[in-house]
Amino acid sequence: MALRACGLIIYRRLQQGSPSSKVGDNIEYLLLQTSYGTHHWTPPKGHVDPGEDDLQTALRETQEEAGLNSSQFTLIEGFKKELQYVVRNKPKTVIYWLAEMNDYTTEIKLSHEHQAFRWLKLEEACKCAEYKDLQAAFRDVHQFLCSKA
Repeated sequence: MALRACGLIIYRRLQQGSPSSKVGDNIEYLLLQTSYGTHHWTPPKGHVDPGEDDLQTALRETQEEAGLNSSQFTLIEGFKKELQYVVRNKPKTVIYWLAEMNDYTTEIKLSHEHQAFRWLKLEEACKCAEYKDLQAAFRDVHQFLCSKA
């Protein structure tokens, strides 16, 4: 049986008026560090519960893991990323949607599943993410956002 998880790649734009040399320099991405295993960094995500659709899962997991409810961010139309890889010899699919924080100062409230969080610019987010497919997803998001600017 294939594993399936869903989540949100969440970003914020730094306060207007921040010195910025080019488009995209004012964007930061939210990464959560797990409190189990290798303590890897990922966006909020989790397994689909029975009877739940993929987007419901992404919203629920974001609420549970980062303390963010859907009134605190805006889903961005036109971006959805599906990653496929193997975990413990089982295929896994992870689907991410894109969301922008409505207020860049909103507090993150971690669950017991995570021990830390960071808001990071693209290159730092890619370094923390470690996995090539997740790094590529962040780069795809960044390119998507910069192309809309």
